[in-house]
Amino acid sequence: MGPSPFIIVAIDGGAASGKSSSSRILAEQFNLLHVDTGSFYRHLTAELLRRRVPPTDAGALELTLAALEFSTQIDGRSARMLVDGAPAGDDIRSQDVNSMVSHYAAVPAVRAALLAYQRGQREVAQQHNLRGLVMEGRDIGSVIFPDATFRFFLHADPLERAKRRAAEGQTDSITERDRLDSSRKASPLTCPQGAIDIDSTSLTLDQVVAKMAALIAPALTA
Repeated sequence: MGPSPFIIVAIDGGAASGKSSSSRILAEQFNLLHVDTGSFYRHLTAELLRRRVPPTDAGALELTLAALEFSTQIDGRSARMLVDGAPAGDDIRSQDVNSMVSHYAAVPAVRAALLAYQRGQREVAQQHNLRGLVMEGRDIGSVIFPDATFRFFLHADPLERAKRRAAEGQTDSITERDRLDSSRKASPLTCPQGAIDIDSTSLTLDQVVAKMAALIAPALTA
């Protein structure tokens, strides 16, 4: 029997749909690299806010983005983005970043700046002898890895997602972020054609993970 194939699991969905929790569990269960692309956008948003570069200033944005260097630090089974060698701080979960991340993410230049870096996480996982990667975000199965081995789309009722955010002690305008992310012209949040759609509203985290794991496990033991 030959070595197990390298797999890519793409998990898309809105805020508090269950992407992050299920992705981390799947990474541990199957020895995959966990990649939270939402944290990349948050980190970049915090950096641009710190530099006082607004999302509406196309010229300043392009100059700033071109000068930034992105690299990866592995923490357990999770990929952490470094910007000019520095990791993200606690401010990536601040109200300022929460309110602005979707505005920066809607700018094509910002998405283009992170495109190759996100795709490069495949090589990072391979270099660390992992069995694959599980990447979560809003355009993974549609843009970043449309050829992923598995593509999932998680969604849940907005009220349920608001409760989850509140339970985490976070303030996040879920409805507004959904509107901005779904209506942007560059890589909008949408269920990719052919992806497996999972409504997590009435499911426990274990049940959501079990649905995905039941499909992933045979691919790694084939």
